[in-house]
Amino acid sequence: MTGIKSLEINQITKLLKAGKIGVIPTDTIYGIVGSALNPEIVEQIYKLRKRALDKPMIILISSIKDLDKFDIKLSDKQKKFLEKNWPNSLSVILSVTDEKWEYLHRGTKTLAFRIPKEKSLLELLKQTDPLVAPSANFEGEKPAETIAGAKKYFGNNISFYIDGGIFSSIPSTIVELNEKGEAKVLRQGEYKV
Repeated sequence: MTGIKSLEINQITKLLKAGKIGVIPTDTIYGIVGSALNPEIVEQIYKLRKRALDKPMIILISSIKDLDKFDIKLSDKQKKFLEKNWPNSLSVILSVTDEKWEYLHRGTKTLAFRIPKEKSLLELLKQTDPLVAPSANFEGEKPAETIAGAKKYFGNNISFYIDGGIFSSIPSTIVELNEKGEAKVLRQGEYKV
């Protein structure tokens, strides 16, 4: 398993900023990615993945400051928890109150974020907007472990594919983080909180 090559970062950045959707190696598995700040892109990814419309997607960000883009106000205890545990394969669910994010939270009034540890992916995220990054598969099917597997799912409906080798990684740990900084584990993955 390899990350994104540095030469590819500029190329991928241009494509994502132009509103394209791609499949790339993330820090855990192949993800189908597009701008989290573009409602049309988010809807396209729901359709491509045949994903339940009431199920929010994980959003990859490059820093805790990116949470400001989603109008999230952290308590001191939440901030301390995030600073201690990120970057890692840890997805953290936070409350979102602003209605303009409904296209992302799908009525749940929460969003899940992750700052990945993988250096090339972090570099990409610094150059793009935050990205929605669900696994590269149809909902309920096995996540693609290779680009060939991803192409079987999406074919020419995706603008670009970045080959990172074979992925058979454990998905991220998902926790819900309340204002007191208490984390409730919803899915135990590779990372132990």
